[in-house]
Amino acid sequence: MIPTSSNGSPAAMLERLARTTSAHDLDGLVDCFAVDYRNETPAHPARGFSGRDQVRRNWRQIFAAVPDLQATVLRSVVAGDVVWSEWEMTGTRRDGAEHLMRGVILFGVTAGRASWARFYLEPVQLGEGGIDSAVAAQLRSAK
Repeated sequence: MIPTSSNGSPAAMLERLARTTSAHDLDGLVDCFAVDYRNETPAHPARGFSGRDQVRRNWRQIFAAVPDLQATVLRSVVAGDVVWSEWEMTGTRRDGAEHLMRGVILFGVTAGRASWARFYLEPVQLGEGGIDSAVAAQLRSAK
């Protein structure tokens, strides 16, 4: 559900990023990011980083660990130079375990490349307790 794009637009960058990710095209994927790209991970602030060299290091490891990784943009919307996107990434890790991540990434796009992101993509935790146990656990950890 990626919005219709024109070359250099936020939607075009998102299309290119999803396509190169699923194709495991490391150079094409890295080219989706500005040299001075900034990544913020608000739920895990220490994971933030700058620069597309780190993008390359991250994705080289991911492609090696999940050789059949597929990325799907489930929904997206463009607001000016920002694209809000909901992602699902699936595959099988080399150890045979399922790889499943879902979440939202907001990208700021300048000259057809992601210049910044706010990253909310997380591993899916299947088979754990329901909402009551999750709320209780969160409140216990807040003490």
